[in-house]
Amino acid sequence: MVAFAGDRSVLRIEKVSKSYLMGEVTVTALRGVSLEFGSGELVVLLGASGSGKSTLLNIVGGLDSPDSGTVSFRGRDINAAGEAGLTDYRRRSIGFVFQFYNLISSLSALENVQLVTELVKNPMPPAEALKLVGLGDRMNHFPAQLSGGEQQRVAIARAVAKRPELLLCDEPTGALDYSTGKLVLEVIDKVNRELGATTLVITHNVSISGMADRVITLRSGEVVEDRRNTSKASPSELSW
Repeated sequence: MVAFAGDRSVLRIEKVSKSYLMGEVTVTALRGVSLEFGSGELVVLLGASGSGKSTLLNIVGGLDSPDSGTVSFRGRDINAAGEAGLTDYRRRSIGFVFQFYNLISSLSALENVQLVTELVKNPMPPAEALKLVGLGDRMNHFPAQLSGGEQQRVAIARAVAKRPELLLCDEPTGALDYSTGKLVLEVIDKVNRELGATTLVITHNVSISGMADRVITLRSGEVVEDRRNTSKASPSELSW
């Protein structure tokens, strides 16, 4: 496990296991995973379908609970406070970006972001969040008037407008073409640098790992590699 000095450690995962019952078959998604993440890190989690990376992200984000082991955020076990505590954790500390944008079609880009900012105490102004992701001139457009990449950038603005300490991105380029995917990665990189949110990006695309501070590879529910990049590539330099 990579260790961090002092208060730089934001998230600690200790011996986390998770299994699901699929019909009459028990499928083990995670097998005693232990990891630690530092403040402001941009981490890429690599793995094929079924490797456990989405299960891990869901547990970190408080959308699922481990069968055993603990997930500690700022030194507190996120599952110990019950459902009310998990709801507060998701609302205040986590920004989610999924493969599919989950925007409300009847609301403008600005209104989609406003929905989230109404739930937290010290949000970023919605217009500021949209400007951060390069959509200052598109904020009054509806999802149907936006390209796939623009919709994903609205989803990122919605996630970061809460000023989350953890930004969790699940295959954020999976539904996008190559050029648009790179633009979205540039936005994620910019948000990580400018807001300092610890950022976890899960993907099956090995090339994306070049933009990370750290790369973690999962296979069959276990961490098989945890390494730091000696140098980071700009998302514009990536190719696949």
